[in-house]
Amino acid sequence: MMIIGCDFHPSFQQIAYVEQETGEYEERRLNHRGEAEAFYRSLSGKAVRIGMEATGNDRWFHKLMNELGHELLVGDASAIHASAPREQRTDKRDARHILRLLMENRFPAIWPPSAGNQEQRQLLLHHCRLVRMRTRIKNQLDSIAKSEGLTGSRAWKAKRRQQIEALPLTGWYAERRKDLLALLDEMDKRIEPLDEAVRAAAEQNAEAQLLMTHPGVGPVVSLSYVLILGDWRRFPRGKQVGSYLGLIPAEASSGKHQQQMGHITKQGNTLLRWLLVEAATKAQSKDPSWHRQYVRLSMNKHHGVAKVAIAHKLAVRLYWMLRSGQNYTQVVERGSHAGQSELAGGCGFRPIN
Repeated sequence: MMIIGCDFHPSFQQIAYVEQETGEYEERRLNHRGEAEAFYRSLSGKAVRIGMEATGNDRWFHKLMNELGHELLVGDASAIHASAPREQRTDKRDARHILRLLMENRFPAIWPPSAGNQEQRQLLLHHCRLVRMRTRIKNQLDSIAKSEGLTGSRAWKAKRRQQIEALPLTGWYAERRKDLLALLDEMDKRIEPLDEAVRAAAEQNAEAQLLMTHPGVGPVVSLSYVLILGDWRRFPRGKQVGSYLGLIPAEASSGKHQQQMGHITKQGNTLLRWLLVEAATKAQSKDPSWHRQYVRLSMNKHHGVAKVAIAHKLAVRLYWMLRSGQNYTQVVERGSHAGQSELAGGCGFRPIN
């Protein structure tokens, strides 16, 4: 087998590889896509294992490796860097280090989502990006209304639009309003089919349907959670889900008498974390204990801190709904799962087959 350590960059990759049968070792720099594609195609028919850090701009590379039948392992970048004690970092050193981890069976490979999973993630990402763009357009229109003395509810309804259209604006103020309303109409037209596509995908996913029984969790949040979390069996406990999504606080308490906590780590998926925080507001209104915590944190700290705290609780509860196979009503009736572990690995519920 040929083992290749790849330090991947958008325009090129530095590789270090060894042929196990002959012990031949070589290093090369391959420009994208011509040199790199020609090199890997020349290895067609051989057993090849490639290791690289998790990065972006690499979809074409994954497709090429899948086409050629080469084994591609994607590793946790932070774990790879932590295993290299030297401060000097170059492309060649990084490629050699990845190769060494592969040779020693210490490469920290991460869970690879399937092609279908990645396709649906693109749908969700495209939908959420367009929705956020539409929200920015609405905020600009609200700002125009406020500057003209039109206050009141910012809820965007037909009446609100009529009020903004009726404002006596002239010159570039009127031109800006006209352009923003035209953009808003265009965004609505483009988002509508995406709403239908997300809803249809969620209806075809049994796990997403289960999560939608929770207040505040609709097709977008439930489908995002299922796709990004992937196989929930990877997580022995709910608290590891919060860590995976970056919803836990950073901590610097080593060697200190007092625990020191900081901002949340934000080390997980940005899209899902944002969606959970958005869903937290409605979720807390349906749960008395969550609502009390939300109000207390909002008064003592900040409403942003309160929303993140509820988002963490929501992420853990959704995990337990998947793990137990129970809907929202059943999970709430059962109460806390603390201390109820029945299975090896810390599961407090026995999954329903």
